[in-house]
Amino acid sequence: MRVLVDLNRCQGYAQCCFLAPESFKLVGEEALMYDSGPDDALKEKIERAAASCPVQAIMVEYMNGHADEMVKSGTSEAEARHGA
Repeated sequence: MRVLVDLNRCQGYAQCCFLAPESFKLVGEEALMYDSGPDDALKEKIERAAASCPVQAIMVEYMNGHADEMVKSGTSEAEARHGA
């Protein structure tokens, strides 16, 4: 799993920091620091954090056995595979 944040879109609402503090940290008032390669054990927290972003700045990328899939915030891996 890989996490990408569009820092130009991020407005510093910090919902991700509350839901996945192991991966997202707000530095100062607006600078978001994040782990782009979090442990798979944090998958559920990362997905919730991405879904909670008011401006949809967080994207989660999953690697499957066939090809990489880019899944935008809030979309589960199963939904992405089945085109939902």
